[in-house]
Amino acid sequence: MFKKVLVANRGEIAARVIRTCRRLGIQTVAIYSEADADSLHVKWANEAYLIGKPHVSESYLNIDKIIDVAKATKAEAIHPGYGLLSENPTFAHRCEEEGIVFIGPNADVIAKMGSKIESRKTMSEAGVPIVPGISFPLQNVEEAASTAATIGYPIMLKASCGGGGIGMQIVHNEEELHKVFEGNQKRATSFFGDGAMYLEKYIQNPRHIEVQLLADHYGNYVYLWERECSIQRRHQKVIEEAPSLFLDEQTRKRMGETAIQAAQYIGYTNAGTIEFLVDEQKNFYFLEMNTRLQVEHPVTEEITGLDLVEEQLRIAAGEKLGYSQDHIQRQGHAIEARIYAEDPKTFFPSPGTITELQLPEGEHIRNETAVQSGMVVTPFYDPMIAKLIVKGENRKEAINRMLQALGSYQIEGIKTNIPMLKKVLAHPEFQAGHTTTDFVNRHLSSVSIKK
Repeated sequence: MFKKVLVANRGEIAARVIRTCRRLGIQTVAIYSEADADSLHVKWANEAYLIGKPHVSESYLNIDKIIDVAKATKAEAIHPGYGLLSENPTFAHRCEEEGIVFIGPNADVIAKMGSKIESRKTMSEAGVPIVPGISFPLQNVEEAASTAATIGYPIMLKASCGGGGIGMQIVHNEEELHKVFEGNQKRATSFFGDGAMYLEKYIQNPRHIEVQLLADHYGNYVYLWERECSIQRRHQKVIEEAPSLFLDEQTRKRMGETAIQAAQYIGYTNAGTIEFLVDEQKNFYFLEMNTRLQVEHPVTEEITGLDLVEEQLRIAAGEKLGYSQDHIQRQGHAIEARIYAEDPKTFFPSPGTITELQLPEGEHIRNETAVQSGMVVTPFYDPMIAKLIVKGENRKEAINRMLQALGSYQIEGIKTNIPMLKKVLAHPEFQAGHTTTDFVNRHLSSVSIKK
């Protein structure tokens, strides 16, 4: 096992990784920007180094500086967390060149799965079902219109290198396509440095269900069941749960085995997630592969009893998986709610100083956060400030516990999405398991919840 690991991230995921490293007796090195000097991950690490100014391009995305800190501190490995450089093949390759273990798959696999166009081609070759669409970049809006007419509306316009819903939009007709194509292309170029766009047939009333998998360097693969992540706003997840109420055991097994098939085809190692769109008839289609730890990984940990960060570390250190598929049991039901510093009605970010923070506590409650009272939530980073995870013996109990926990969540000084989360969880359609990706747009205003 490693003696020292640099955590190339910030916020709650950096604190999360550090916590597991401390339990395993691994020394940790934190990096931070000027805006994050008082962050908990800085306080929790054994060593912490200022990496640059607040903007991510001058700090958390500065590969040269991060590598310099890793070498200066003699860190044997780097954990990239999620977001930022976690799916950057250039960063993974630099780590390999410098003799530093990148805790994740190799650079070639990250590059192949990082392009949604390339990943569609690869998964099709692997025999994995994909959403009807194209696997080449669109040159202009005229080519997009011609292609869309062949596939048939509605279509989903997407950025090839996108994420977090950026550059993604449902389009219902050619007139609408002409209005939105250039804007989405510009956003993709601005956020990802690549404006390549493609399109897929829009699946009506889909569910977003993903399969967590682990793979070591000795050809051993397991899937850790699924997570339903259909509750989204602006194509970004806000509530995740495991297992999915929608799946029957036969479909669940086929999805897991298909995820393994995909991972084996590309020679995947470490933790990864295959995301699927699932239609009303339980047909599932490859959406994308996340070659990193997911934000929503805690719900999988809660139902399996595994620490996914520990598994990542052990695999990266060259250890074999200590179990086979038959050993992966699931117990109970877990739900995660993402707490965002944002207006619960407009979803716009709400930076500011947290004047009071009291987290809910209890045997079945888990908090993942890196903020505390008195801290400033800056406008420089993603507005997610915490995650609340609860577990119950069944879904109904988990929902009730989540509502109780959110009711006792006290945070002042900034706006949060907690009122919106309460609305979703209290809605009879959510409680009945009717959770499709358009749930928020369809039902958000139909329940009145007191703050």
